[in-house]
Amino acid sequence: MPERPENIRPDLQELQDRHRLLSDEERPNAIAKRIKSGHLTARQSIELIIDEGSWQEYGSLVIAAQRGRRSEEDLIRRTPTDGLITGTASINSISIESSQHKALIMAYDYTVLAGTQGVYNHMKMDRMLDIALRQKLPIILLAEGGGGRPGDIDFPIIAGLNIMTFSKYAAMRNVAPRIAVVTGFCFAGNAALAGSSDIVIATKSSSIGLGGPAMIEGGGLGSYQPEEIGPVSVQSSNGVIDILVVDDTSAMHIAKKALSYFQGASASFNYDDQKKLREMIPQDRRRVYQVREIIQTICDTDSMLELRQGYGRSVVTALVRIQGKCYGLVANDCRKEAGAITNTAAKKMTHFLQLCDRHRLPILSLVDCPGLMVGPTSEAEGTVRSAGELFNVSATLNVPIYAIILRRGFGLGAMAMTGGSFHAATSIVSWPSGQFGAMGIEGAVKLGFRKELAAIEDESERQQYYDKMVEDMYHRGRAINMAAHLEIDEVIAPAKTRDWIIAVSS
Repeated sequence: MPERPENIRPDLQELQDRHRLLSDEERPNAIAKRIKSGHLTARQSIELIIDEGSWQEYGSLVIAAQRGRRSEEDLIRRTPTDGLITGTASINSISIESSQHKALIMAYDYTVLAGTQGVYNHMKMDRMLDIALRQKLPIILLAEGGGGRPGDIDFPIIAGLNIMTFSKYAAMRNVAPRIAVVTGFCFAGNAALAGSSDIVIATKSSSIGLGGPAMIEGGGLGSYQPEEIGPVSVQSSNGVIDILVVDDTSAMHIAKKALSYFQGASASFNYDDQKKLREMIPQDRRRVYQVREIIQTICDTDSMLELRQGYGRSVVTALVRIQGKCYGLVANDCRKEAGAITNTAAKKMTHFLQLCDRHRLPILSLVDCPGLMVGPTSEAEGTVRSAGELFNVSATLNVPIYAIILRRGFGLGAMAMTGGSFHAATSIVSWPSGQFGAMGIEGAVKLGFRKELAAIEDESERQQYYDKMVEDMYHRGRAINMAAHLEIDEVIAPAKTRDWIIAVSS
């Protein structure tokens, strides 16, 4: 029979009292202020991520290292967990077929000293990272907070630059995925951890910066409000943020979804009518189309999770599922820079391919590329180096690339989309709409037949000659002719794309 309250030993009663003080209900003023700001508490956020009943907390009884300036009772009530809630839990165990659903969660608590990084806070994180490394656990980091905390006086620390937290977190790069979630102000050390993560999810009210207002002003760099430092309008367009969401609740659901792609196949799935693909490429080769509609049709319903949508916009990078299986997907967006690989697109692709390679996700490439971006502006951005690094990374991938040419496959850009060469891909096919050439066909005619065109004095005749040469080269570079010369493996019907992917990657 359960013990009656009057029979509980004093030591057990003390423990129960301490655990009771960890709950949000025991700090009504701090929690009310948090709720008023429009954010979830750290514990509410954790509950949205984990499978019910699976939470195992570590280090819950830690308090701030400020016994030399505050009473222990005050610290227990006001600095629970030293502002960092850590533990392990099962995530996605119902929806994902996997032998390993266990993950590590580390959540800075903004209601405790603004989520700053204290002495015990760092020790606890180091301990958890040791566990994650040994067990190869994926990490979800709720990173909101103000960075280093100068008020911890219980330890004789001068600068504290010998802490191992950042090194240990970075060392997890090749071990397991690290997903950071930012739902408010995230500065200094908190931002450094977020930026080290594989995927960064942020809400629209977030600000992310390597220094907060006090640090910036202290460095003589001006006075700013927190909202002015690294707002999402900046950090989304420059590639810092991978996924931008509306609010805290959405962020937690997306964190669960993002983790699922690294856990295994989905237990159930649906998909759209594949016959829709037949009409998605316009017959007029000059017209644009929505490549995301093609992606969503090919893939399992609601399985596309796009990364860095606001950055390097001529290329789409996304985590997807087909028949429940996980893939990394890259695709050219012909609506942005005609789908050419720009400086930022090359960097975006390189980062994404490395992510997929580290975590053994096969790569799908949907190609409609006019080439690498050229011209003085592109060269000023350093595209030579970023494109070169894309080729370097592609050549050293350990995962297969399955490439599908949707329309244009021109020049070095198309080669970069397929691993550095059409024959570097494990398998490469084209839709019948595919068009190929060593460079853009219109440009090739103007360059290759410059003398002939110049020799025709009549402007109308010159245009007719040009149009004929263009049509001849398009005819020669059509998909069926490419396959006939074994420069690609096959030409497939668009409606058979999903079946082809399943077959070649099984």
